[in-house]
Amino acid sequence: MSKTEVSVPRLAASSYLNTAPLIWSFIYGSMKTSVELLTDSAPAVCGDMLASGKAEIALVPVIDYQKIHDILAFPDVCVGSRSRVRSVVLATRCRDLKDVRTIALDTSSHTSSVLIQIIFREFLGIEPVCKPSLPDLTGMLETSDAALIIGDPAMVFSRDGVRVHDLAGLWHEFTGLGFVFAMWMARESAVERVRSVDLAGARDEGLAHIEDIVANYHPKLGLPEEELRSYLLDNITFTLDEDLHKGLNLYFNLASKHGYISSVRQLQMLS
Repeated sequence: MSKTEVSVPRLAASSYLNTAPLIWSFIYGSMKTSVELLTDSAPAVCGDMLASGKAEIALVPVIDYQKIHDILAFPDVCVGSRSRVRSVVLATRCRDLKDVRTIALDTSSHTSSVLIQIIFREFLGIEPVCKPSLPDLTGMLETSDAALIIGDPAMVFSRDGVRVHDLAGLWHEFTGLGFVFAMWMARESAVERVRSVDLAGARDEGLAHIEDIVANYHPKLGLPEEELRSYLLDNITFTLDEDLHKGLNLYFNLASKHGYISSVRQLQMLS
């Protein structure tokens, strides 16, 4: 094991655009020597890395908090949306959501996979058959009525011939609340090692470098810079406020009601 691996915590996060302000400081900024950053394109993998002990801190799909034992959440910082998120969507050729009978679920997702099933069961009163799938819209819609796509792939696929429903938008329409998709979490056994990692400070430094982030992702995603800037500043929120906390608690309660988790564990914050 190298000196770096011994001396600093391992921090796992996806490489999607919506995480970029949270990890910019660890890659380019003032905190680049404070952690060993492990990036993976799939949020679901980050939860698995935290559960298996491959990382001491991870940006974890919030539903995983209810499934991974002995973890704590970091206060204040999140990846959420107050209404329309744009990067978590359901694409379908059906004219009405109530016509959807089968859904292909992006395997990159944990939180959103539960969210879309809650939306259908709790608010639409129907229960489509769901199956995991790689995030390939064409292949997903060949075998299912609808496809859940998250992250950068959800922002760049062609909208021709499909209706696209924004999941945070649907959640807000039915509940009036914002939604939290992911939070930084840590293993309880590593609390003393990770306490000094300033995740809120890293977020603030990343948000101060939005233009650098936009310039970096523009060639990767092929989207206009103004669209990327608006996404990071208007669609995504990186601070956990009271509205988002209420939305998170309701999500956990509905996940328990519909059997996606066995019971609700109240969110315990690292202090």
